[in-house]
This record gives sequence, structure tokens and C-alpha cells, in this order.
Amino acid sequence: MTGQITQRGTLSLLLFFTSAVTPTWYAGSGYYPDESYNEVYAEEVPQASALDYQVPRWCYTLNIQDGEATCYSPRGGNYHSSLGTRCELSCNWGFRLIGRRSVQCLPSRRWSGTAYCRQIRCHALPLITSGIYACTNGVLLDSRCDYSCSSGYHLEGDRSRICMEDGRWSGGEPVCVDIDPPKIRCPHSREKMAEPEKLTARVYWDPPLVKDSADGSITRVTLRGPEPGSDFPEGEHVIRYTAYDQAYNRASCKFIVKVQVRRCPTLKPPQHGYLSCTSAGDNYGATCEYHCDGGYERQGTPSQVCQSSRQWSGSPPICAPMKINVNVNSAAGLLDQFFEKQRLLIISAPDPSNRYYKMQISMLQQSTCGLDLRHVTIIELVGQTPQEVGRIREQQLSANIIEELRQFQRLTPSYFNMVLIDKQGIDRERYMEPVTPEEIFTFIDDYLLNNQELTQRREQRDICE
Repeated sequence: MTGQITQRGTLSLLLFFTSAVTPTWYAGSGYYPDESYNEVYAEEVPQASALDYQVPRWCYTLNIQDGEATCYSPRGGNYHSSLGTRCELSCNWGFRLIGRRSVQCLPSRRWSGTAYCRQIRCHALPLITSGIYACTNGVLLDSRCDYSCSSGYHLEGDRSRICMEDGRWSGGEPVCVDIDPPKIRCPHSREKMAEPEKLTARVYWDPPLVKDSADGSITRVTLRGPEPGSDFPEGEHVIRYTAYDQAYNRASCKFIVKVQVRRCPTLKPPQHGYLSCTSAGDNYGATCEYHCDGGYERQGTPSQVCQSSRQWSGSPPICAPMKINVNVNSAAGLLDQFFEKQRLLIISAPDPSNRYYKMQISMLQQSTCGLDLRHVTIIELVGQTPQEVGRIREQQLSANIIEELRQFQRLTPSYFNMVLIDKQGIDRERYMEPVTPEEIFTFIDDYLLNNQELTQRREQRDICE
């Protein structure tokens, strides 16, 4: 009956003979122990002369560290290593058998093969970017490694990996992905008043505070809206910033810039006059000047200013019919009354029956509206000494003033002639025969109007039609 013997080893990973065998015992075994290494070596010795199956220890006793040898002997359980004994080799949990799984005691007193138990280990796991892992038992069998990511990152993939019996880790390597948007904080909303005589305000602010929740790296920050230090018009303006991190996550913030304009009540133009204003005409710092139509003169303050209190300075003037004092001592005194107020069209003719004179006066009488729009006053000098007559509208001029005007403006009483004088008293055009009012108006519009009059002329283009 064959006996079974199970032996567990505790000293070495290789097959070797028990420590009870001393190096001095070689008798017929064909083996000797090498103390520098725990694997057995064979020595060529003469073959034993006779085989004896009854010798209990024909081969050295098997002993495998971290494993066991289960032996079957034809002589029974007391024969652990007798000739013909077969041993099945296995390793403890957590170890892998390297070598022969089954050996037999040979007639040469050797075992038919060698083996040892190697501890099962997995390779060291690589570190993951922006994350860590912690293992329960290092790289040994059944050790579980749990992964986690740094703040601001999210784990994608297997959260745990286990060292398996084949020396490989279960699952796959996870990655830490930055999915959290950066943190951004915009400046506070602000309100500002427009500057005097302007409809805008220059507004400054500090850049937003930006921080990435993961690695702290911000790739770019974009601005939607005007730059700090820009001039903002009246109203509300939304300023938006957007920050991007390396993973292209983004976050936005916004604030409002509000610009207000201090405004005064809208002024009305005077009767028989008009206004010319700077800026918007009713905002803080704007100045409005009063102007009167032809034949009228301003009485009162020439302008008003919109103040920070949203009220106009002073009181508005009025446009009253122009009063011409013809009882002056000289022509210069008469002309000074028109300086920078009116243009003059002085007509000189030898007598009231002059054909050119009658034709010219007839055409001008039909164009009174156009003359008033262009601030033109007509002075008539008719006849010769001593029957000469001079008048401005219905007011009569003295013979002395008539004579001085003709001399001063180089007008002859002998034939029809006419001169156009601008508001500065300068002779601008002379006519030796009648001209249509349209010709006179075209000349004035093209050469004599100032900017304010041009604007007013455009607004009143059809007023006389």
C-alpha cells in the first residue's frame, strides 16, 4: 500500500535537502549542498551497485519554502524519500511555483527536477498626473490601490485596481481630468457723471481676479466691451470678462458701467430768433447763444449755460424790432449800428423814375422774406442835390448823411449803382445794373454766411416758399 507524506517548507524558495543533513554526508547520494545558493547541484559519482527500495531515505527529504510537497511512496507513509517516491509540489497562497510541479526520487538518489515558490508581485503602478493612489498591501497579491485626484480634477476610469494572480493589475490606468471652471470675480458695477460739455465719461477699473481651481494655470482672459479708460456714452454698458484654463474650461463674470448726463430743461428759441448751442444743447456745460432774425436785435443776455444744478444761468433774452437811429451826426455813426448785426444793400439812383431803380426795387419788394433770413437791410439813396432823398424803410436820412454815404461807399448819383456790404462793414460786391434777388441770395449763401447762419439756413430752407 502506497503511503502519502505532505511536507511544508519554511526556509528556501528552491528545492533543497533538510538542514539536518550535514555537508559531511555524501554516502552514495550523488548530491552535496552548496551553501552559497539554495539550489542543488549534482556530482558525477559511480552508480550504486544495487537498488534498495527499503531504504527510507534514498533521496534527500524535500522541503520547499512558502509551499508544500505532497509525496506518495510505494513503501508507505514512513518512507518520505525512498526510491520511487513521487512528490506533488505546490505553493502557499500568494506564491507562484517556478519549476517542476511533480518530482520523483530516482535511482541516482536525485530528485527528477527542481522548483521554488516565488511571491506573486505586480509591477509598481505609475503615478498619474494631478492625482495619487494608495495601496492596501503594496504590489502583493490582492493588494488594492485606490486612486484620487487633486482638488479641481475629476477621476475618469477605474477608481481601484487589484493585483491579480497572474501578476497583472485589474482594470486600466485612470486619468485626472480638469472639469472645474476657473474662479473669476469682476469689479463692482459703477456709475459716473459725464464731464462738462460732454456726453461721455472716462471710466477706469481694475482687472478681474482670476484663479484656476485645479493647477492654477490660466491660459487667457478675454474682454467683451470697451477697455478700461475708455469714454462711455450716456446709458448702461455691460462689461464681460471670460477666463480659460489649460483644459479649456471657462468662467465668465460681468459688471455694469452706467453713465449719466446732467441735463437742463430744453430751451425754446426766442420769437423772431433762434438758438445755437454747443454739445447736445441741454447737457451740463452746454452753452446756448441767442440770435435774432433780420430786422430784430437781441435785448438781454447773449447766452445761457447749463449748470451742474441742472438749471440754466441767467434769463433768456428777447428779439425786438431793430431800432435804427437816423438822427446821427455822420454816416459812420449810422453804419456802426449795423456792425456784426446786419448786411447792407445800398442802392443809389439819379431819380425815382430811373428804369433800373424801379426794376430793382420791384424785385426786392417781392423777396422781403429771403432778405430778412439773410439779415439784409436796404438803404435807398435817390436823386441829386438838392432834391436827394435817403431812407431806411420808412425812416428818412438827412442830406448830410446821404452825401457822406455816397462818398464813403463810392456811389455816384449820376446813374444806377449798388453795393453789398457784409456784417463787418466790408464792400463785398458791386452791381451796375439790376440783379435778381436769387443772384444776391446765392452770393450771400456761398460766401458771406457764417457757420451758425449756414445751420440756420438749412433748417429754414423752405420757410419763404
